[in-house]
Parts: sequence; structure tokens; C-alpha cells
Amino acid sequence: MSLPKSLEGRLSLPVIGSPMFIVSGPELVIAQCKAGIVGSFPALNARPAEMLEQWILRIKKELADYAAANPGKPVAPFAVNQIVHQSNDRLAHDVDVCVRQEVPIIITSLRSPREVVGKVHSYGGIVLHDVINVRHARKALEEGVDGLILVCAGAGGHAGALSPFALVSEIREFFDGPLVLSGAINNGRAILAAQAIGADLAYMGTRFIATAEANASPEYKRMLIDSAASDIVYTSLFTGVHGNYLKPSVARAGLDPDNLPAADKSTMNFGSGGNQKAKAWRDIWSAGQGTGGIKDAPPVAELVERLKREYTEAKARLAAA
Repeated sequence: MSLPKSLEGRLSLPVIGSPMFIVSGPELVIAQCKAGIVGSFPALNARPAEMLEQWILRIKKELADYAAANPGKPVAPFAVNQIVHQSNDRLAHDVDVCVRQEVPIIITSLRSPREVVGKVHSYGGIVLHDVINVRHARKALEEGVDGLILVCAGAGGHAGALSPFALVSEIREFFDGPLVLSGAINNGRAILAAQAIGADLAYMGTRFIATAEANASPEYKRMLIDSAASDIVYTSLFTGVHGNYLKPSVARAGLDPDNLPAADKSTMNFGSGGNQKAKAWRDIWSAGQGTGGIKDAPPVAELVERLKREYTEAKARLAAA
């Protein structure tokens, strides 16, 4: 494995909980980190902008207190996601806050991370960048990111269309650093599979929406439990970037999920979640193709223990075979 030094010995499971608009808040992040996986949230979830520093300070304090009370137990670092797109008028402010608070991991997405990398490296932080193809991966590496998050087919929210088998293989031809893999990963077997094909860490989002600590409505969690891969639609309509969403939430907003119009990119606002009256994440709920494996909404600690058992059992089965 090629893990950043900041993660060595600090994980109970090779997982990063992906940052989810609206859904990821301090409660979810703290629970994930206490369970030994990286928790993350989009900076834009903290509203107004002044709330961002308060969230970070709360997360740092609660994790430090927990670590002090539980010596020897892995407590994972946390991450903040920065949308480096021109429509994000908070970017400079939010990056400054993260630099001042020395956030250990910054996840960048949607555009070149050049303006963020140097600032994060100045205090020893690391930058992981979302990519959906080889061209984006090469560009991000040229700009000095520390690792890549491969957002493959089947991932919830903004996602690519390439198979993880194809994308991991091609990127491993020129990059031997940290790779994080996203795309319909919802159990311990899939976490092991991600490592088996060449990734270092699994990137899990949808499965953590259906947890007690997630800032998602009971209706959203119930829809995940009741849905399967056939209930996911892949469209660029809502934000201008292709993503996966729950068809029932699209239909509830008065749209036909099987006959969606093309996106109007000229009116997109990536910071607000869309260009329609019904907006992505607020009204149109994202989910990955792995939703068929979600049967409950337990506390994060319980879910991570289950994932650990599944991961260990999967390794044992393969060894026996």
C-alpha cells in the first residue's frame, strides 16, 4: 500500500468517508474518525462561511479529547472538500481557514487544484484530488497533488463513467502514489476488492447517508433502503456535471427520470447545486449504484464494525481459496 504518512497507523479500515453536500456535518465526520476511518465534509456545508472555522475547531477538539481518553485506539484524521470552481465565491476564504487551522487533508474537485496545493503543503497537509479519467489525473499530478481519488462508474453524486478496473489499471502505469477508489462500494468485500485491483483506500459515500449521524432526512434514508441499482439515473441536468441520483426523488420533483432534458451549462452555479428550481442534494437526492446493498441506517460505529468483519472474512475466504 502507498499511504500518506499522516494516515499510517491511524486507520482501523482503509476507508475515506466521502464529503457529501448537505449530508456531511461535524456529527458524521467525528463519528467516522472515532471509528477509525477518515471523515470529510464539503467546506460549503458550513453556512454562513464563518461557521467553517467553528466546525473545524469542534472536530479537532472532540477528536483530541477522544484520543486522549482512548489511548492505543486508532483515531483517523479528517478532511475538508474544496470545490475549486469559478462559481465558488467562498474558495479563498475557506482555503485560508483550512490553512490557519492546518486541516490535515484537503480534497479538491471540479477544477485544477493549483491554487490550493502550495498553501496546503506549507503546513504539511496533503491534497487528494477527484478525477474521472487519465487526462485529469495527469494534470492534477503535474500540479503537485499527493494522491488521486478515482471517481468511477456507479459512484454517488458527481461521478465518471469508466470502470474502476480500467481506470485504476491505466493510472497505475504512471503513478505509484496514494489511490482512493470510489464507485458502488458499500461493504467490506468491496473495500478489499478496491485494494485487490490496485487502490490503497476505498471512498464510501452513499452507505454513510443511511446512518444515524448523517444530516439526511428520514425520507432520504428510507429511499436508499428501498432502492436498488435500477433506481439510479446518471445525468448532468442538475449541476452541469454528470452524477448519479435517485429516480424516485427526481420523479417527486415533477421530472421524468427516464426522459431528462440536456443541461444548460450557461446558467449553472456549482456552489448552489444546480440550475433548476429543484436542486441537486437538497431536493434531488444523490446515491450510488450500490444502494441495493443498504438495508438499514445504523450508527456509524456499528456500521464500521460490520465493515471490518466483512473485510476480514473476505480476506480469509480468499486465503482459503
